[in-house]
Amino acid sequence: MKASMLRSVEAALRRGGVSSSSAASSSHLLRRSYSSESTPERKVAVLGAAGGIGQPLALLMKLNPLVSKLSLYDIAGTPGVAADISHVNTRSEVTGYMGEEQLEQALTGSDVVIIPAGVPRKPGMTRDDLFNINAGIVKSLCSAIAKYCPNALINMISNPVNSTVPIAAEVFKKAGTYDETKLFGVTMLDVVRAKTFYAGKAKVNVADVNVPVVGGHAGITILPLFSQATPKANNLSDEHILALTKRTQDGGTEVVEAKAGKGSATLSMAYAGALFADACLKGLNGVPDVVECAFVQSSITELPFFASKVKLGKNGVEEVLDLGPLSDFEKQGLEKLKPELMSSIEKGIKFAKEN
Repeated sequence: MKASMLRSVEAALRRGGVSSSSAASSSHLLRRSYSSESTPERKVAVLGAAGGIGQPLALLMKLNPLVSKLSLYDIAGTPGVAADISHVNTRSEVTGYMGEEQLEQALTGSDVVIIPAGVPRKPGMTRDDLFNINAGIVKSLCSAIAKYCPNALINMISNPVNSTVPIAAEVFKKAGTYDETKLFGVTMLDVVRAKTFYAGKAKVNVADVNVPVVGGHAGITILPLFSQATPKANNLSDEHILALTKRTQDGGTEVVEAKAGKGSATLSMAYAGALFADACLKGLNGVPDVVECAFVQSSITELPFFASKVKLGKNGVEEVLDLGPLSDFEKQGLEKLKPELMSSIEKGIKFAKEN
């Protein structure tokens, strides 16, 4: 049941003379009945669940009423994380799995697999440095997915997404299980940042804001389409748009530097990852008109993979939507990002074929 509907029920109850606490209680009951009776059984696996993104992401997925089984996997530390999260009084049953020998159990029967596994960025670390470590981890996990849950929707968070998604695609092709409608690079954090920064500058309610973000998921490959932002802001100059674009592109670096060597954008990434997984689950459950931005196999540009608005449904990607009208600034940004994004895609494909 949507939050807006719940608010309407609460308002109606208040108008009928019922106290707000009773209304809240009724709302809670409605949520419970919605989560336990009206939704299908769904298993979600988080690979890398004991890490900086994995732990808060696992907690957020435990709070999601669409999840009935939550499978947490990592190479170490998972039983403790699973025990901790299992005490949260929500619908899903939590199980922790540790080490390669338990990967089959962790994955079997999964509807959605979220992959935040790998190392985070540290100050001075380039996305190439990340690639050298995370590429091997992603390849190994995707080989297991191809074997144990080939029909699951894959939500790739492990950076650099511009390369790890092509790696996953190659692994699945080799295994004969590749389905382009089921593989997503999670670029939701770029959307979350664009919405937040735009709302702050335009002085509008962030809950009402929508900003599509296209391209890829690193530096200049991230292209927020502020010309398509809603609600429309008339108080933003070209300089403001340039600054907002740059801040969205450099959001990860902003957090890495602020944490001064003690981490990267783990909490906001966990939030964004949970939002996108929720959209995937809604699509699987047949909720109509679920549209989010994601990095997918695409033919809307000449690049084989591209982030844009995607309609989600019972089989994953139902439709990759066109970019829509772009401003001159955005058209320039699009042409500028293509060579860098293509280079990252080719790097991932090359790694998968050679290793």
